[in-house]
Amino acid sequence: MGDLALLDVAVLAATLLLAVAAGLLLGRKAASAQSFLAGERDVPWGAVLLSIVATETSSVTFLSIPGVAWGGDLRFLQLPLGYLIGRVVVAHLLLPRYFEGQVLTSYEVLGRRFGPGVKRASSLLFLVTRTLGDGLRLYLTALPLQLLTGWPLEGAAALLVGVTLAYTWFGGVRAVVWTDAVQFFIYVGGGVLALAVAIGDTSGGLAAVLERADAAGKLRLFDGALDFTRTNTLLAGLLGGAFLTLATHGTDQLMVQRYLCAKGQREAGRALVASGVVVLLQFALFLLLGLALHAWFTDRPPATPFAKGDEVFPAFIVGRLRELPGAVGLILGALFAVSMSTLSSSLNASASALVNDFGGASGSVASSTAGSAARDSDAARLRRARAATVLFALLQGALALSGTLLTRSVVDVVLQIASFTSGITLGLFLLARQLGPLPDEAAARAVDARAALVAFTVGLAGMTVVWRATPLAWPWYALVGSLGTLAVGLLARRVAKG
Repeated sequence: MGDLALLDVAVLAATLLLAVAAGLLLGRKAASAQSFLAGERDVPWGAVLLSIVATETSSVTFLSIPGVAWGGDLRFLQLPLGYLIGRVVVAHLLLPRYFEGQVLTSYEVLGRRFGPGVKRASSLLFLVTRTLGDGLRLYLTALPLQLLTGWPLEGAAALLVGVTLAYTWFGGVRAVVWTDAVQFFIYVGGGVLALAVAIGDTSGGLAAVLERADAAGKLRLFDGALDFTRTNTLLAGLLGGAFLTLATHGTDQLMVQRYLCAKGQREAGRALVASGVVVLLQFALFLLLGLALHAWFTDRPPATPFAKGDEVFPAFIVGRLRELPGAVGLILGALFAVSMSTLSSSLNASASALVNDFGGASGSVASSTAGSAARDSDAARLRRARAATVLFALLQGALALSGTLLTRSVVDVVLQIASFTSGITLGLFLLARQLGPLPDEAAARAVDARAALVAFTVGLAGMTVVWRATPLAWPWYALVGSLGTLAVGLLARRVAKG
């Protein structure tokens, strides 16, 4: 396997087999469309918690966040503080909507209030942005694999996609959730190992790392500046981060699917809020690793200066960790784990959205219809769900190859994609809440549906202008998009009603 030592190959294979075997054993093979897309709604809240964290922790976090502290400071931690606030609001404001009936996607809730047009528009937006974002995440993970094995980028990406597709296709969302839980410990272990080596190589240990970081101005944590063009201010972190989480964790199918696997609303809420604390600690770990890498590379300057922070941690893996027997295998296992957790969740959530929101009747056919016709229908839905899983795997693999065209940090691009569109869907949920229960009159329902579609269209156009023509920082996109979509929807409804 390229330049990898036999022990590294063995460690990598062992970590992959551990994660996949545990996920398949605990998740079991999906025997119905309901099981494949939503599980049996019996997963313990602890496993849901770890799955939430692992799902939102991609190779971007693992590889790019250390580079943020290496080239800057700790102000990125202001953002997960906002994430924690947003999770509390989601648990109380939006989570109850998903446990009012047997829904399989978050967009079914919008469909019940505004009709199939709004459901499909919001679901399509999710499918496009999720495929784009996760394709770039896959690219970032394939890079160090390419460096360490000598494989072409296409081969590295194909291996990642192939392994992930295997257990996702077989076990569905239950296998995904349980595999996520195991993968969480693998990639955190990889991060801790890298941190321990970097600190151990620094004369004076952790105290010296922090002292040198302080001297370089890297321990700055809060920034009270009122500047909406910057991403690392306290207000952008707390308010922008809270709205971004309201959008991503409150309306995005990737996260909603995790909640629907839990035993109930209370269990899902507990997992959601607790995941905010874990994510905060996780960001702190990877930022501390960035400070340790700053000290390490100060003592051992690279022959060619780094062009961007994304290159720092991979260079440390190649230049230092490969000297330790089995260490590169563990780090690669961690990279596989963090990438596979996001990719598998994305594939299953995208398949769920495509099959349920665009495939005719939603919900569990087998649970609502008796006899052989129901079994045939459910079998057909399961086949479509698995075929959709393969489709999105191929699409994201192809998009990973376009990552070589990027000139900026992948973390910025990925978070911009998420922030750019997620606020629009949140705005539709806020509009539904503001308008209240579904009207009895068909004419009133039609007015509300048209108002929601106008809000969606104008919101998408408006955010395109904000993204392309203004210097507004991406943490504000979700807030502007959601409140703008809500305002347009309310205005359109008022105009329609005269």
